[in-house]
Amino acid sequence: MMRFTPKNIRRFLRDESGSVVTIPFVIWLPVFLGVIVAGMEIGALSVRHTQLERGLDLAVREVRLGTGENMDHDTIKTMICENTTLLSDCDQMLRLEMIPLSLREWTEPAREADCYDSAEPVRPARQFDPGQPNELMLLRACYKYKPITPAGSVAAAMPKDAEGYAAIVSFSAFVQEPY
Repeated sequence: MMRFTPKNIRRFLRDESGSVVTIPFVIWLPVFLGVIVAGMEIGALSVRHTQLERGLDLAVREVRLGTGENMDHDTIKTMICENTTLLSDCDQMLRLEMIPLSLREWTEPAREADCYDSAEPVRPARQFDPGQPNELMLLRACYKYKPITPAGSVAAAMPKDAEGYAAIVSFSAFVQEPY
């Protein structure tokens, strides 16, 4: 057993045998941790976006193949949320817009999706027009979520609202079939 005498402590403090590894480790550790955290954030974002796309696609498929029943906002929102497994609080954090588009008198829909802002009280649907037979419809879904690491490089680059929620926007277009 080694005793902690002043002589042994001085010899330990003068020993430089580990310094070759320590300096590069200290320099590169934050870089590797940043890459790992960014990878986790991008992976979680990809999974959420894939789930939203899948839910929206399955809901639009049901609308297109429908039996003539007129789908309303709450029904389509419920169908999207039922087809997603990883979107937490989907009912509260998902907003839908259904916009009729005319190919003859084209007007471009608003570029910005109307996303739920948690700092404001719940708002009614921005625009939800079920459309007429043979009319081109744009269905846009916006889901708000909290990033895993708000201070990470990927999450810091995302636009966020006042509460720190980032948005995922997905859209689909279809033609209303005649009844």
